[in-house]
Amino acid sequence: MMDHIVIFPVLLPLLAGIILLLLPRQQLLLRRAASLAAVLTQLVIACLLLNTVNSGDILAYALGNWSPPYGIVLVADRLAVWMLVVTALVAFCALLYALRGTDTMGAHFHALFQLQLFGLNGAFLTGDLFNLFVFFEILLLASYSLLLHGGGRLKTKAGLHFVVINLVGSTLFLFGVGTLYGLLGTLNMADLAVKVAHAPAEDSALIHVAGLLLFAVFALKAALLPLYLWLPAAYSYTTATVAALFAIMTKVGAYSILRVYTLIFGSQAGSVANLIEAWLLPLALLTLIVGVLGTLASARLRQQIAYLVIASIGTLLTAFGMNTEVGIAAGLYYLPHSTFAAAALFLLADCIANRRDVMEDQFEPGPVIQQQRLLGALFFICAVLIAGLPPLSGFVGKFLILNAALSHSALPWIMGVVLITSLFTLMALARGGSMMFYRAQAPHICRIDPNADAPRSGLSVTAELTPVFCLLALCIALVIWAGAITEFTTVTASQLLQPELYIQSVLNLEVKP
Repeated sequence: MMDHIVIFPVLLPLLAGIILLLLPRQQLLLRRAASLAAVLTQLVIACLLLNTVNSGDILAYALGNWSPPYGIVLVADRLAVWMLVVTALVAFCALLYALRGTDTMGAHFHALFQLQLFGLNGAFLTGDLFNLFVFFEILLLASYSLLLHGGGRLKTKAGLHFVVINLVGSTLFLFGVGTLYGLLGTLNMADLAVKVAHAPAEDSALIHVAGLLLFAVFALKAALLPLYLWLPAAYSYTTATVAALFAIMTKVGAYSILRVYTLIFGSQAGSVANLIEAWLLPLALLTLIVGVLGTLASARLRQQIAYLVIASIGTLLTAFGMNTEVGIAAGLYYLPHSTFAAAALFLLADCIANRRDVMEDQFEPGPVIQQQRLLGALFFICAVLIAGLPPLSGFVGKFLILNAALSHSALPWIMGVVLITSLFTLMALARGGSMMFYRAQAPHICRIDPNADAPRSGLSVTAELTPVFCLLALCIALVIWAGAITEFTTVTASQLLQPELYIQSVLNLEVKP
């Protein structure tokens, strides 16, 4: 079984999704149990894979026993498995929150949830550019359906923008991979890395164009400036569970940029070496600025969190854009922090909105809500996390990024933008928290029915906030085990910057007769 463990993170959610479609709709408890068991199993498998690749091994798996580069191959290295672990943890917490009742708002929520995980895990493990496109399309279909979960005019409008823009991205993706296949005769990423490095001079211009087309697609998936406009509405109008799961979605684009542009278009790529080095860092810093400006201008908490996701991807790609081992390592530490913190804040925002009656999550003085002190304290912790204040993981992540920038030529820009935007982020979150908690008024002053917000028992509140506590605990774990995690991210970055290890593991794979 261990010989086939690489395919389990892809196979399991696919089978779980099919089984969930076949289960009767009336068997809600059975569907919930099956979905939760599938996610927990994926988490266990991801941890087993992490333990396996931690020694530096790169596991290649040839589907159908076809030798690379002719067959489809899945590849599990430190980076891919790190993404699997983060995805499984976020999925578990999001699903736990959905079991409170939001999973009943649509007919096939649990099946779509598993298909979303199928697309995510496949995108992280695939060793083939065309199959990366296939998994992107699976992600698009599942995420569009999840975005519309529960229905509503605003969801439909946001979903339409989401799917149209992403379909344009899919078209560009096909143009890019088609050009590379026409020139080089392969789409296996390890084989492409070899052939791009030795491509004839007359083909370099077209390879350059294809590489930039792929970058545009990955930038769209990551919500990098100027291709971020689809994200605020999509993330702020969907349900809290889906928004929390979507916290990992932009990381798929960041992962693809890191994978493709260190493996295929890295320093060893001949005439197209370091293809996007001049583009990535400036765009990342601009994305961070625009994300924080959107955060300051937001009129609703969920809209503000959506812009915080954009700001976080700007910070993450700033780290990756340095194109150094310490920069990539810092980004790989910041990645799970930003994912967990954003997911926790989406779930917390839903808890707050449900208690503010018609005010929902608007930044206006509203009624004094039930459990205000508890929710206010949790909001304060999330604000400290996202703004990057000590002693939580946001501070550690940004400190590592700034430390990595000390030897970079763009140090003044990186230092200035990261520090100033952190201050503005804190100001924006302080304004929102003040409106919702500090300036809360009695219901009759707000002209709200005092009976509309019925008291909730401690037990129900504990169950409702358990996923938030879990996500915050993961952020605290990032601080407690920061030494071990940074050691792992450092060796992961080192492995990425030695693409020959990946190439040899894939192209020298021996299939069994």
